[in-house]
Amino acid sequence: MALQVPPNCDLTLGLTCVEKGNDYSTVWRMRVDERFLNPAGLVQGGFLSAMMDSAMGASAVLSVAGRKVFVANTEMKSSFLRPVRAGAQLTCTATVLKPGSVVAFLGAEIVDEEQNLVATGSSTYLIKERQG
Repeated sequence: MALQVPPNCDLTLGLTCVEKGNDYSTVWRMRVDERFLNPAGLVQGGFLSAMMDSAMGASAVLSVAGRKVFVANTEMKSSFLRPVRAGAQLTCTATVLKPGSVVAFLGAEIVDEEQNLVATGSSTYLIKERQG
């Protein structure tokens, strides 16, 4: 089995996949780096969205087990529910809401170390066959 190298976006964010479920859900963790803060000292929402996008994209790929595919996020909605500060340990759970062979619908939730819900997201992924 080939070693799976994380994509650069996951490495930049410090994302680690800690669980893959039989239902194609994935669970990811990230410690918030001060580089992700806006001028108010809070995490800029784009970093939370990127965390959810990476998690949901991985779940979308898992949902088409046995096929060599890549997925492209065609639209995404993010809701930011509470502020996040530097040093916070975040956990993102992505779930497949409706799998498909061409399009899949996914959802994600991010909680902090106290299990406070800090962000939610939903997204549609286009699934394309990978050549080679």
